[in-house]
Amino acid sequence: MSDIIQLLPDSVANQIAAGEVIQRPASVIKELVENAIDAGAKNIQIIINDAGKTSMQVIDDGCGMSEMDARLAFERHATSKIRQASDLFSLRTMGFRGEALASIAAIAQVELLTKRAEDEVGVCIRMAGSKLEAQEAVATNNGSHFIIKNLFYNVPARRKFLKTDATELNKILNEFEQIALVNPEVAFTLYSNDLELFNLPPATIRQRILHLFGKKLNQELLSLEVDTTLINITGFVGKPESSRKRGAHQFFFVNGRYMRHPYFYKALMEAYQELIPSGDQISYFVYFDIDPATIDVNIHPTKTEIKFENEQAIWQIIAAGVKETLGRFNEVPSIDFDTEGMPDIPTFDDTEPVAVPQVHVNTDFNPFKTGSAPVYKRKELDWEELYAGVSKGSKMNTPSAPTADFTTDSSFELGEPIQSKASASLYEEEQNYEKGSTLLQFKGKYILTSVKSGLMLIDQHRAHVCVLYDKYMNQIQQKKGSSQGVLFPEIIDLPVSQSTILESLKEDFSAVGFELTNLGGGSYAINGIPEGIEGLDPVALVHKMLETAMDKGGDIKSEVHSILALTLAKSAAIVYGQVLSHSEMGSLVDALFACAAPNYTPDGLLVLSTILDDNINKLFER
Repeated sequence: MSDIIQLLPDSVANQIAAGEVIQRPASVIKELVENAIDAGAKNIQIIINDAGKTSMQVIDDGCGMSEMDARLAFERHATSKIRQASDLFSLRTMGFRGEALASIAAIAQVELLTKRAEDEVGVCIRMAGSKLEAQEAVATNNGSHFIIKNLFYNVPARRKFLKTDATELNKILNEFEQIALVNPEVAFTLYSNDLELFNLPPATIRQRILHLFGKKLNQELLSLEVDTTLINITGFVGKPESSRKRGAHQFFFVNGRYMRHPYFYKALMEAYQELIPSGDQISYFVYFDIDPATIDVNIHPTKTEIKFENEQAIWQIIAAGVKETLGRFNEVPSIDFDTEGMPDIPTFDDTEPVAVPQVHVNTDFNPFKTGSAPVYKRKELDWEELYAGVSKGSKMNTPSAPTADFTTDSSFELGEPIQSKASASLYEEEQNYEKGSTLLQFKGKYILTSVKSGLMLIDQHRAHVCVLYDKYMNQIQQKKGSSQGVLFPEIIDLPVSQSTILESLKEDFSAVGFELTNLGGGSYAINGIPEGIEGLDPVALVHKMLETAMDKGGDIKSEVHSILALTLAKSAAIVYGQVLSHSEMGSLVDALFACAAPNYTPDGLLVLSTILDDNINKLFER
């Protein structure tokens, strides 16, 4: 019987290793930029085409490589960072395992131009599929210039699973932000399809944060400084009033490396208990400086998960440090004793003799003797005057319930129901709705109506979400969204990550009814809003829609349409507590059952439920 175990060729082994290290174009940018920083670069330029699928370039002014080093750099586990296993526990550089360039060269066409300052000429190396195609001397600038083309060209299955250009570019920007935040002394420039997205000069950490995410963030950050023998912590945390449901900027760095650490995140949020609403997020930029021997950065291929030797002690330090920061800047509730008007309390003088308190008693007082004490007479009250107007006051003090005009002219417009035979049959046959039944509103949240099988309860907010979702989806698909101009345009400032998403979805926003004008520099003017959302903050609504689109990461156009329509429907739907008239409830119920799927909202929440007659009768059985 022949042997069945064989050694894999280097090209195949590199492709397998590349699957762990290089997952998408953002992984290439991360590895190349980190190598440039390790090489001492002070100026790094990044050029991307088609979100990195076509080509990527990283140009730096670092130390460069010799001809031999340039060739060895593409071999697996060839590194200048470590010489023995013990070096893994004293690392302060980004890359160290020597897998990055070998993995990139295994699944892309790579060209490297590099030169050291002491060399007269540089070297050019071209690789493809782990094979050396050319090596020659060239004239080039000091430093290194990497050109990566046709990523995953020889692994079509991996290329097929890449996301849309907008999603992949957003991933690249996330990696770029993580590196730029921890290297503020390095100048960065980033271009996408010949458009300059970032031009970051050397700066302080706070200035770098504002360059990346906007000057508005400057008013939200508090300085954090904790110095202990175990760990030094610096950075910034957000004020409690700056909390938000999503879209917060959250970054942990340890020894100049970005990391994710849910345990330390809980420690930081511990300080915000009862200061921010439940489920809200807070922005933070926290930098740890710790002995490398007490951490392990080699537990994950992307080196974003790090194990700490003293996690519990660091947890306590983080929680205490953030609490101290919030207290130092008066961001926590405190009791302010106002001493104005307070009597002066004399201090105790131990030199004075202590006198026994004297009690004076009238020995002649006799309560049974008339005239022995003053007689106190209760003041007579005019009861008729006191209760005058009670009936009138009872009516005046009764709070009047707000009313909503739930017609086609109201701000809660239902729109034209999408009539269909299937929806009509569902309304009349499956739900057995009794036409002309009385509709009742229960606690401003549910609509109650009788059906042939029992009692139906309808969640009014979720029902309106279903109606509006169908309306907005229909407008997006037919590009017939009606827009209402605003008298004074609102200005919205977006970070680069959100502005790139907005540019890719601009047609969809227009289809819903938003009229947006690009003012440059990440600023947009909102000149028109969809009809039916009067009273809502259009700036907050656009932010919410973009954040939802980024979180969901929709890759198919229809998914993006669904995200926009659902976000807008949730924001514009009637709220709990809104009092509805009988006609408004009837219009809502009719429109609900004209929807394609009235039982559940688009995100899977129950809209209606029926209590059967048998269950109701059992409640009253003897």
